[in-house]
Parts: sequence; structure tokens; C-alpha cells
Amino acid sequence: MMTQSDIVLHLGNSIVQHGHFNNRVYVMTLAPEDIPEIIRFADEITLKEGYSKIFVKVPESSAELFIRAGYIIEATVPLFYNGKDTGMFMAKYSDPGRKEVIDAPILEDVLSGALNRAEKKKTHMLPDGFTFRQAILEDAEDIASLFRSVFATYPFPISNSDYVRQSMNGHVRYFVIKNADLLAAVASCEIDVKNKTVEMTDFATNPLFRGRGFAGILLDRMEYEMRKEGMVMAYTIARAISLPMNSTFASAGYLFGGMLPNNTNISGSMESMNIWYKKL
Repeated sequence: MMTQSDIVLHLGNSIVQHGHFNNRVYVMTLAPEDIPEIIRFADEITLKEGYSKIFVKVPESSAELFIRAGYIIEATVPLFYNGKDTGMFMAKYSDPGRKEVIDAPILEDVLSGALNRAEKKKTHMLPDGFTFRQAILEDAEDIASLFRSVFATYPFPISNSDYVRQSMNGHVRYFVIKNADLLAAVASCEIDVKNKTVEMTDFATNPLFRGRGFAGILLDRMEYEMRKEGMVMAYTIARAISLPMNSTFASAGYLFGGMLPNNTNISGSMESMNIWYKKL
């Protein structure tokens, strides 16, 4: 059961997560005017707390400032900022060992398998007896319960129904597939209105209903909803070890943007993550 998560705070107009659960600093949203202070803060808190990684999403136009500060580029997404500037997923390691991917051959096989399935488009028809809709506040308890049952650990406190409700009232849209009153599957869209970018994330399927392609159905329908909301670029940060999840995005026309080594505490251990993106 998920019991721990990291601190999320506002620094200027930027949003930063840090803590020992993921053993990192993650600059989730970067305001260009905050860059000098963000670089200083990340270095200082990393030194103070002994974190082993700093992870930040940076506009290409500002990437040189981070490169000079010791960051490397791990993934790229074109049109990430307002359909114009490329997004650079950059990292700085205080522990060089965290940069080394021990299970690299396995992750390469997973990526290769997913890319081989990229041309195998699937239909996205809901089976009889199932319905799709946007989640409402009353769904928060069931959503959190499903997350608790699927993920041993997760980088954000999605097993907490209060957190789910709070995020619903903010920039996150949850979507569910239900079988009568039973929650069969869920996923979410984390919307960046300013940059017209959306992260497709938090995919979970009730073990009773696996094998029905619900992740692909959710993704297809969430893309439709996000186009209506004016989003330009969709992306995901997917577990690099998961062939089903990487295949879901590859077969939906997403392109591979790069891998983030040992980035996230998810499903009980520190895992590397793959970036996939698609212009909506």
C-alpha cells in the first residue's frame, strides 16, 4: 500500500516536488523568470537532503543555462511549449550511480517490442455493459482505492482520496470506465493550459477486467476530450519495464522521446521511465 510521497511546493511561478521517497528534486512546471533561483534551490536542497537526482522540464530556448549548470538532456518533445518551443527533459546527478541503468538490455527489448507494435492499430470499442465518462468528485474514493490495489508505490499520493479530489478541482481530469457501479479502469489528464500540453497518466485497470484493452480505450477517448479543450501536444512518462503500457502508446501513434534512468519510485522500486509524445 502506498503510504509515502514527496513535498510539492511553489517557488515563484514554478512548481517543484522534492523528497526522499523518489530521492530527487523534480521541477514539474518551470517559469523562465524563475530559472536562476530554481537552479540554486535545486542544488542547495539536493546538497542538504542528499538527493541523488534533479529532474526538470526545460524549454529548448533555456536549455543552455541548465547545461552550463551541469545538466544533461535525457529526452525531448517537440512543440511542448505552446505548440512552438521544444521541451527538454533534463537531469543532474549528484550520485553518478543513479545514471547507470542496470537492466538496460531488458528495457531495450521492451522498447523494441513496443515499437514493433506501433503499426498494429487497435479498435477502441467499449465492450457491452461498460461505460466511459469523466470522473466526478463522488468517484474519488473508488479511484483512490483502485490505485492502492494496483500500485505498491507511486510518485504522487493518488491513493489518497482527498488528493484525488483536490487534483480534480485543479488541473487534472480523471476519466473512468465502469461496469454498472464497479470501477473497471481509470486514467487522468494533467493539463497545462498555458502551454497547451497534457500529460496522459495514472492508468490503472481493475485486475478483474484486465485484457480488454481499457488503457487504449481510455487513451483514445482522452485524446478526443483534450483536443476539444485546445491541447496541442500529449505526452506520457511511462514505466520503461512495462511492455503493455509502452505498446499502448506506440500503437496509438506516440513517438519515443527518450528514457529517464532510475527516475521514479513506482510499483515498489525505483524505475526508469520512457517519454512518449503525440501531436493532437
